[in-house]
Amino acid sequence: MIDYGQFCTVARGAEVLCERWTPLVVRELMCGSTRFNDIRRGVPRMSGSLLAQRLRKLEEVGVVKRVQGTGASAEYHLTGAGEELRPIVMALGHWGARWIGSRLKRGQLDAGFLMWDIRRFVHLDECPSGRCIVVHFRFTDAPEGERRWWLVIDQGTADLCRDNPGEEPTLVVESTVLALTEIWTGDREAEDQIRERRVRLTGGARDARDLWRWLGRSAFAETRAAARV
Repeated sequence: MIDYGQFCTVARGAEVLCERWTPLVVRELMCGSTRFNDIRRGVPRMSGSLLAQRLRKLEEVGVVKRVQGTGASAEYHLTGAGEELRPIVMALGHWGARWIGSRLKRGQLDAGFLMWDIRRFVHLDECPSGRCIVVHFRFTDAPEGERRWWLVIDQGTADLCRDNPGEEPTLVVESTVLALTEIWTGDREAEDQIRERRVRLTGGARDARDLWRWLGRSAFAETRAAARV
């Protein structure tokens, strides 16, 4: 545990929020993840034991409350104190988009986290109703086991699969992890990536055009795009 040994509330607040991984755990809770396994999908390089430790710490200081979910699983929800962290975490994300932006190292690229982030922010209200949409993503440079993903949008929900769901794909997206990440984060426009053949779409022309409206972009993408100008 961090202990700055100061009465200053900046120091004491940082002791709670600035331990390694803690801001990302709070981010996951803010994005709507409530179950342990869902939170961990958003921080895949964090060990399960450390995640449990951080959640206990956040519960102790009153940022998180643990409640009984359906079945035997517990759920984690932000308290009022936790919700007050939302503008702080969002401001940090916008600051990073504005000033750090595209300086991505290879170790910061993660196909699994990218797809998880895309799934939870799908613009369901933009997707055609009464129709099952299956988008098959193929990453040419991801580790084996993370090269193929299926995003299934049906009946107002979006599911992410690593195994073929058996439905004919509406669209196939072939890309490097970097190219799709750059679109998602606002570093590059989809049209540019497609024109440069860094991203390839296979499917109907109308669906290919509508794909980016269905998927949207990261919550910080507009800030990043504006910073590029």
